This record gives sequence, structure tokens and C-alpha cells, in this order.
Amino acid sequence: MTGPAGATSGTDDAPDAESDTDTADTMRERAGENRLKLWLLLRADRLVVAAVLTLAVFVAFVAVAAVLSPPLAEKVGASDPIETLFASMITAIVTGATLVVTIGQLVLTQENGPLGDQQERMDGTLAVRDDIAALTGAPTPTDPAAFLDAILDAAAERARELRDLVDDREGDGPDRAALRGDVDDLAAGVTENADAVRGQLDGAEFGSFDVVFAAINFDYGPKIGGIERLVRNHDEALTDDERDLLGELTESLSLFGPAREHVKTLYFQWALIDLSRQILYAAVPALVVAGLMLAGVGAGTVPGRTLGVDHVTLVVAGAFAVTLLPFSLFVSYLLRVLTLAKRTLAVGPMVLRDSE
Repeated sequence: MTGPAGATSGTDDAPDAESDTDTADTMRERAGENRLKLWLLLRADRLVVAAVLTLAVFVAFVAVAAVLSPPLAEKVGASDPIETLFASMITAIVTGATLVVTIGQLVLTQENGPLGDQQERMDGTLAVRDDIAALTGAPTPTDPAAFLDAILDAAAERARELRDLVDDREGDGPDRAALRGDVDDLAAGVTENADAVRGQLDGAEFGSFDVVFAAINFDYGPKIGGIERLVRNHDEALTDDERDLLGELTESLSLFGPAREHVKTLYFQWALIDLSRQILYAAVPALVVAGLMLAGVGAGTVPGRTLGVDHVTLVVAGAFAVTLLPFSLFVSYLLRVLTLAKRTLAVGPMVLRDSE
């Protein structure tokens, strides 16, 4: 397999449709979720989710306002709900945008620190890279997708070697047959899962969600637990060579955990920067729209009706949806980050949800 290419990118482009569907189906089967929910929470471009939320707000506003009595147009003529609504929105936009950007800056300042702290971080990173290089027998890739791919390749290779070693060893009997069966199951689980995830990583670019989405679909924790059970159940039937391979397989699976967490943390920081920037971009037109509604829209500004709905209702609903766009962006990113964080809470052989 060709190692994944990975130029840095900030897009949310989807990978190959067929392999993406296979991975989504696997995750959905394990988590008991439907395709629409998985798409909304994780796979969809965050700008698309924000647009869907904004459209939903507009439709809901118009639908509710159309059945209210008295109609919104009469309320606008009798009082001034537009001023009350959009004056509050201006305050909310300025406060919310400032708060989100400030939180983003506080999180990113964790990357700053004294020279000694930076040296410790570098030493830790290089130590892990040395461990991976020793395991794979090749220099550790610098691209995040290729980095994870190398660990998965090592795990799959160790699983195949273990299966071949156990199958080729002479001897028979109930204990030996049980060992072969358990090793075959373990090797099949590791290789099939690793090959599927490597297919997703092939061509994935960091900055999009593709790398992290593929990585969270490799359930290394249950596999480490399976190795521990296999060693406990077949302790006397295992040879020294088989124990060594099981140890190397455990090591490769154990390395995948912190490697995935590292890539996930980098993605969180990347997404936080994108979120802060997009909220600032959206806050400017939202403030302009709110200001225009305050200064220039009244009961007689947009007379008439379309399909039984007052034009002033459509204008107010559209302006309200636009002013909520920064909040919609915040919600869309938060849905993905919280879902991802929940799925990867445990590091190691700890399963926190239903799993095969």
C-alpha cells in the first residue's frame, strides 16, 4: 500500500465515497447510530451544518410567526419589537464573538511556554518517534496520516506473523486447536480493522476531518484486552516466539493510542482557529444586518404578502437567521468536537460504549 499523502489543508473535503461509506457503516453499527445523525455530528462540512441550522431557524420563525395572533406585521405597527429584538442581537453578537475568540486565544496560549518546557515536549515527541521507528524498521513519517498508517501497518504485520507462526507449529490437541482459533480471531480482527482504516487514511489530508475520522474507527482498546485474555487462557500453550510476537503486537496497538490522541489534539487546535476566524467573518455581516434592521425597517418598509405571509415577517425572519449565523457556526463545530471527545475519552483497553 502506498503511504498516505498529506499536504496541510484546511478544507473539509470528503474522501473516496465508497470507502467513506464503509467506515461510516462500521462506526454506526458499533455505536447504534443512524446515518443522518453520524453525518450531522461528524462527517458534514461545518459550514454546511451551520447553513442548515440557519435555514431551520428561518423556516421555524416564519412558520410560528404566520400562525400567531395578532400577526407580526400588526405588532410591528403597534409597538417596536424589531428594535427590541435586534438591539439585543447586536449585544449578543459582540459579546459572543469576543468571548469565543478570547477562549480560543487562551487555549492556544498553552502552546507557549519557557524554553525548558518546549525542550521537554520535543524530547517526548522524539522518544515516541524512535519507538515507532524501532517497531516499523523505517523512519517515522512526519505527515499525520502516514504517521498513523505506519503504526497500523506494523500492527497488521505482527498479527499476520503471529497467525502464521501458530498455524505452522507442529502439534495437535484440544488446547492447540483452541489457541489456533483464538489467534485466528485476533489476527482477523486486527488486520481487517487496520486495513479498512489504512484505506481511509490513504490520501487523507490533515486539516480536514478525514484523518481523525479514520483514526477513531480503529478500536485498539478491545484488541489489547483480547491479547490479555489470550495470554491468560493459553499461557502454557504459547512458545517464547509467540509470546514475543504478542508483545510486539501489544506494543504497536499501545502506540496507536497516544498517537491518535496527539493527532486529535492537533485537530482540536486547528478547528478552534478555524472557528474563531469564521465567527469573526460572520459577525461583521450579522452586525450590519442587525444595524440596518434597527435603523431602516418598520411597519411600512416592506408592505404586501406572499402566500399568505407578510413580507415584513420574511424580512425579520431572514435578518434574525443571519444575525444568528455566528452562533450556528459555534454550534456546528461544538457538535463535532464534543462527539469526538466523547468517543475517545478512554486511552487504553477501556470500552465506554457498546462494541463488538
